[in-house]
Amino acid sequence: MNLPDPVVQVSGAVEVASEVLVVPNSGVGLVPNIGIIGGREAVLVVDTGLGLVNATAVREFAEEFARGRRVYLTTTHFHPEHAFGASAFSEYLVNAAQADDLRRKGSGYLETFRGFGGHVASRLAGVALPVPDEVYDGVRALDLGGRTVLLRPTGRGHTLGDQVVEVPDAGVLFTGDLAETGQFAIFPWFPPHDTDVSGVAWIGVLDALIAGAPQIVVPGHGTVGDVGVLQGVQAYLHELRDETWRRRDSAMAVDEIEAEVRSVLLARHPEWTGQEWISPGVRCLCSDFSVD
Repeated sequence: MNLPDPVVQVSGAVEVASEVLVVPNSGVGLVPNIGIIGGREAVLVVDTGLGLVNATAVREFAEEFARGRRVYLTTTHFHPEHAFGASAFSEYLVNAAQADDLRRKGSGYLETFRGFGGHVASRLAGVALPVPDEVYDGVRALDLGGRTVLLRPTGRGHTLGDQVVEVPDAGVLFTGDLAETGQFAIFPWFPPHDTDVSGVAWIGVLDALIAGAPQIVVPGHGTVGDVGVLQGVQAYLHELRDETWRRRDSAMAVDEIEAEVRSVLLARHPEWTGQEWISPGVRCLCSDFSVD
């Protein structure tokens, strides 16, 4: 698999609110949008990029921004491009469900991504599974000094351990891969190894996030926007669910459902990337009758 080099370009960082920076992914696969949030006494980094070289560049950029302030790291979920550079940081905070995802599934994802070869494997050279320095249950209110940031687990959606990062005084929300723009929603549906994603639960998570009315939404990948980012993903998930379930309830075979739904959605969204995620989404929703 010949994927482009997933390099994080810290020089492209933009300020989206006072002391809230985003290092954008600039449309490069396996590069997330990375957040840097400052208070008087500390700085919080959100997500690392893939591997230690990327994460070290992010940490050094954050330390330059911090100018002596303490630097924390948190991650939105356990997938490699978001979390597998965490060992470059000295204070890694993560919610309990995400820590469990790392423990149970991290090694498998590390080997899978290394199997892509090329630039991706090179970025993962020397990477060991990150070990959090603090694991918490429920919402973690992190005082950065004059600014409190909320690390809020959402429950099952894109993964079991998803969390969003809220900056209430600035109206900013970092979503991780609960939201993207310009692409089909990422469904990590890989039976029998990983079937934790739930399209039904994901819609419910988005309901709650939309109700919070964030002013600035930073998706896991894609363009920063407003609450419309969340509404757009929710609308797509409704489309995917309804088209899939209409056919599932008529007793069509899964392969037929997948082919028909893929054709419908590609016709509706011909400009979107990530077409490979339509089929896993269909197969997930064929199995998704209820939410735990």
